[in-house]
Amino acid sequence: MTLAHHLVLKNGEALPSLALTVLLGVYFTSLQALEYTGCGYSLAESCFGRRFFVATGFHGFHVIVGTAFLRVCLLRASKAQTSIKHHVGLEISI
Repeated sequence: MTLAHHLVLKNGEALPSLALTVLLGVYFTSLQALEYTGCGYSLAESCFGRRFFVATGFHGFHVIVGTAFLRVCLLRASKAQTSIKHHVGLEISI
């Protein structure tokens, strides 16, 4: 993401870096879903289970929202709507 931001500021091509960031966000979310389905405890089972699911759940929610924001930025960049003078949405997403 940092590379994509710097490339936008230098009027460069940020699309590949932005696409990689979105791909990594989707990959992380997939791994977290796999972890949730494979773990041997539940939210109601113990104090550890509650803490685990709350902590990782908030982080997962953060990644999902960030990935959604960055998908919009990727779509806008692919339509050449992001430039050195017009990139506030990208900065807010960061």
